[in-house]
Amino acid sequence: MKRELVRQLAAIVGDGQVATAPEELAAYSYDGSVREFPPAAVVFPRDREQIAPILRLASATGTPVTPRGAGTGMAGGACAVKGGIVLALAGLNKIVEIDSANQLVVVQPGVITAELQAEVARHGLYYPPDPASRAFCTIGGNVACGAGGPAAVKYGVTRDYVLALEAVLADGRVIRSGVRTAKGVVGYDLTRLLVGSEGTLAVISEITLRLIPQPPAKATFLALCRDMHQAVNLVNTILHQLTPCTLEYLDHTALGLVGDRLPAALKNQGRNALLLLELDGDRETVAAQGQRLRTLLAGQEGVALREAADPGETAELWAARKALSPAAFQLRPHKISEDVVVPRSRIPDLVAHIEELSRLHHLPVFTFGHAGDGNIHVNIMLDRNDPDELAQGEAARASLYRRVLALGGTLSGEHGVGIGKAAAIEAELGRETLQLMRELKKVFDPGNILNPGKIFV
Repeated sequence: MKRELVRQLAAIVGDGQVATAPEELAAYSYDGSVREFPPAAVVFPRDREQIAPILRLASATGTPVTPRGAGTGMAGGACAVKGGIVLALAGLNKIVEIDSANQLVVVQPGVITAELQAEVARHGLYYPPDPASRAFCTIGGNVACGAGGPAAVKYGVTRDYVLALEAVLADGRVIRSGVRTAKGVVGYDLTRLLVGSEGTLAVISEITLRLIPQPPAKATFLALCRDMHQAVNLVNTILHQLTPCTLEYLDHTALGLVGDRLPAALKNQGRNALLLLELDGDRETVAAQGQRLRTLLAGQEGVALREAADPGETAELWAARKALSPAAFQLRPHKISEDVVVPRSRIPDLVAHIEELSRLHHLPVFTFGHAGDGNIHVNIMLDRNDPDELAQGEAARASLYRRVLALGGTLSGEHGVGIGKAAAIEAELGRETLQLMRELKKVFDPGNILNPGKIFV
């Protein structure tokens, strides 16, 4: 990057707020997808007033800008594939306002999701979206990627809680969309358009989120099942009679990876799949639903149901679930990570296809995820340095995509498109729809400086 451009950036954000040293650039060259694209500079703005002139300067010089939160995304969305500037937004981390009377909160994009949840809980309020990385991912990244999480089965995903946004366009103009009220239909819904746009249309600088009352009680259950087919067929049975706030599953390979992390009473049960289920609400409702669950599963041969004895055991169960991603590398040094979604009734069909993929391509393939809403995390394990394994992995991915679409599903539930899925989305969206999206991108960002190389190929 030219020294003059670096000097102009430093004049906007201050000394020490522009990084160009190789070791600093390396730290911002990758995200959770483990793809690496070093930027030319990393800029650390403190507020919207600094973002706007940065974007004006970038537009004037044709410099690419990649907005970045915590870099936890799994699709390469925070990688600077065209070089240029990484706009690191973690410093915009203020909770601007908690409005208890109207059950909403206003935050900057760098606020950590778990910290927001803890803060609003002190006011008796609850922000439900709970990505697995919530302890370190940011609200801005969640909004940009349309993140979900285990609670989506009952409470929905990030887009269901975004009431309003403030954002900076590529030319530095600041726009505001949405309302602070439950209703509002004046003009086009730009808020919904920006949610999930992965930083390709504007840089989000402030977010207004809807909150709900904090549920006073919760119970956690684990159902160990005879096999994966029994587990996924139980999902619809449970959801026809109960409204869990979480309904997760692990297949036999996933269970084998983290089985040693389960509480002692749950080890060595001889089961090959599990469902992790939570109920919440008032104490009477939770108790009644818990009893209903026990009655429902009592008639299921081969199912062992256990309720977490205390908060410590609940924490152990969730620690095992969240340990899956790092544990996967026991199988192979690399993975192709997908988060496809199918209608819940088609989960058994998808699982059967995935098991066949593993046999056909001679690779470990395991699944886990949000069975309650059909969002399945598929992990194709491979050694990318082995040309045959790489080819087999890509063939397995292509077959997975075809099957998901044939089942009426979608190629991404919460990871976004980023780099990883860009070449495949025309098959889902169609050529005309994709072209319209490209034209919208040009309206917002005519110079194509905002996160170029993402979503579209």
